[in-house]
Amino acid sequence: MKVLGRNLLTEFSARHAHAKAALDAWFDEAESAHWKTPQDIKNRHRSADFLSDNRVIFNIKGNHYRLVVKVRYQHGIARVEWVGTHAEYDKKRF
Repeated sequence: MKVLGRNLLTEFSARHAHAKAALDAWFDEAESAHWKTPQDIKNRHRSADFLSDNRVIFNIKGNHYRLVVKVRYQHGIARVEWVGTHAEYDKKRF
């Protein structure tokens, strides 16, 4: 996949150093992935949740952090929309 929005991960990691390794690992894996359907994601990330408009919520670092990504399966693009702590996620409305 072509992953857009790495700057959001970098900025978040600068504020939350404990998340850096897990976010970097997610990014590397997503870039080498070939997701064609939501099931492809679910097969690898069992805890992933799916929202409308092809958005996926990934649990990062034992569910301490959440990552919301919009996936365009037909184009092979994943765009990071939001990253935050689990507590911040609970306050958001997606």
